[in-house]
Amino acid sequence: MSAVPATRPLAVFDIDGVLADVSHRLHYLDVHRWERFFATADADPLLDEGAERLRAAQKEFDVVYLTGRPERNRRLTERWLAEHDLPTGPLFMRSDDDHRPARYVKREVLRLLADEREIAMVLDDDPAVVRVLAEDGWPVELATWLPHSSTLQDAQENQGRT
Repeated sequence: MSAVPATRPLAVFDIDGVLADVSHRLHYLDVHRWERFFATADADPLLDEGAERLRAAQKEFDVVYLTGRPERNRRLTERWLAEHDLPTGPLFMRSDDDHRPARYVKREVLRLLADEREIAMVLDDDPAVVRVLAEDGWPVELATWLPHSSTLQDAQENQGRT
């Protein structure tokens, strides 16, 4: 039996739209009810394809979560991950007062992570995030199993809220 390397490369997973099906709460974004949008995240169904990809990645890589959710939703998010039997791992969230587009927040976090560890893969559902990270040379893939939502993209990129 071989030992697991002490510092395996990282697999970075977004949550909303990759692991969590947010479609039932998108209507809150239309009326800018941000707190209600996040407060109902505990009812998100698990996206099976995202969970399968995460569990497969876990065999080779250490998993970290990188979400545009604000820090004030940490406990709810950690509880949701545990309730869906997803592996524990570092959870990186935007600070509560950071309303930059998701692509800039996530780029910044990835740069910090890469100072310490190799980034083997990034999986995100936001085309703008994927485009910027790909341009930077990150090994990023667009999650396509939840239909694209212009409402969610506006919240991520123009409102800086998810």
